[in-house]
Amino acid sequence: MAEFAPDPAFDAGSMVIGELALCHVRLQTDARWPWLILIPRGVGLREIEDLSAADRATLIAESVLAGQAVRAMGAALGRPVEKLNMAALGNVTAQLHLHVIGRRADDAAWPAPVWGVGTSEAYEAQALTLGLGAARATLNL
Repeated sequence: MAEFAPDPAFDAGSMVIGELALCHVRLQTDARWPWLILIPRGVGLREIEDLSAADRATLIAESVLAGQAVRAMGAALGRPVEKLNMAALGNVTAQLHLHVIGRRADDAAWPAPVWGVGTSEAYEAQALTLGLGAARATLNL
């Protein structure tokens, strides 16, 4: 029987934060936006409709919590989040995952989507520590 594993494609642009009841949680390592990725732990999941009704409810609850964590990251980094964007696209990486992204009117892509805009910027060590700390505290990880 197959076991859950995040698609290896996530390794290139994100890092593990921890595990919630349903989702594996990752930080997108582009410092331009506070950004978390939720990956429901299940094998062969591609669409939200592939989850049971109970797991869909858990995903929504965890996405709200992730939004709070993204807001906490923005505050910790001195760039408060003005708008949350959530997306389950899967056009490139088919494994079911939900992006939770903090946006501001002065960010690099505003008001357009973040995908394909500019070049990813690595977190400075102190900012990464602050952002991760805020996210983990909010997520209780």
